Amino acid sequence: MKYSLLVCVDPALVGTEAIDPIEPWLDLVGDRRLIGDALQSPSTAATVRIRRSERLVADGPFAETKEVVGGFDVIECETQAEALEIAAAHPVAKIGAVEVRAFREDVG
Repeated sequence: MKYSLLVCVDPALVGTEAIDPIEPWLDLVGDRRLIGDALQSPSTAATVRIRRSERLVADGPFAETKEVVGGFDVIECETQAEALEIAAAHPVAKIGAVEVRAFREDVG
């Protein structure tokens, strides 16, 4: 099953906490990691909504949280437990959060 790992950080902590290098985590995950990358700063984001057939675009992310998505990975694992182990080993899990979600199997 495929899982999305949303790597979330508090921008206020970026640069203040030491983050372990990503390479050992990449070695651990190996070919179970299908794709992944870091994202640009939230200040470069735009949020799109359609309301009453009108397109509304807002600068930046729109979330009721201090944390923002800083990157993502898509992994393939046999079980959710395996996906959770991989997420727990991610370097950002020590200072932020890694949200694990299975892809829906009934679409696409």
